Formats: sequence, structure tokens, C-alpha cells
Amino acid sequence: MSLPIVLVVEDEPLLRMAAIDMIEAAGFEALEAADAIQAVEILENRPDVCIVFTDIDMPRGMDGMRLADLITDRWPPIHIIITSGHTVPPKHTLPLDSVFFSKPYREKDVIATIRQMSA
Repeated sequence: MSLPIVLVVEDEPLLRMAAIDMIEAAGFEALEAADAIQAVEILENRPDVCIVFTDIDMPRGMDGMRLADLITDRWPPIHIIITSGHTVPPKHTLPLDSVFFSKPYREKDVIATIRQMSA
């Protein structure tokens, strides 16, 4: 049985590496994207991604909220975890069944959510 695959979308390299380490240490496979455009390219080529863990604030014209909406439209089975250290989106603006964590998030809460989503 293959490990659930989590795509980490974070423009800040150190935060991205920390998130990948957290996810891999919990026993999941992690892929990485530096922005939403790169994330879409990965999703178009990797139908095995089951969870996207994305920051809201990102460069290149598409933020994490727009990415989450796009994923919901194009790849509805993919679960979405959204995070931000600057923005707290109103609950009604989050895609259905997505989860939001403010930075700094508690790793155990994020991992528990990933486990629940991948069950």
C-alpha cells in the first residue's frame, strides 16, 4: 500500500522545508511547490495527490484561496488544508470540507487533520 501523498504549497523555503519534514516524519509522502502555479502543474501530472497543504499569501498572481477554489473545481476528491500567518479568512469563504490553521500552527493538529483526511 502506498503512502498518502501531500502536496505542500509554500513560497517561503524554510517554512516549506519544515512542513515537508513534519509531514514525512508523520509517515506521509510529501511533494513541494513554491507557488500556486507550480502546484497546478504538479496536480495536472500527479493524480495520486490526496491532500494539498497551502499557504494563502503567495506570489505569481494566484494566492492559496484561489488555488483551493481551483482544486475544488478541478480535483474535487483532493482535501485541502489552508494556512496563513497574516490572513484569517471568514469561514464562509473556505472551500467545503477544507480546514484552516493560523500560523504558527501546532504540528500535532495539522498531522491529526492529515490522518483524518487520508483515512
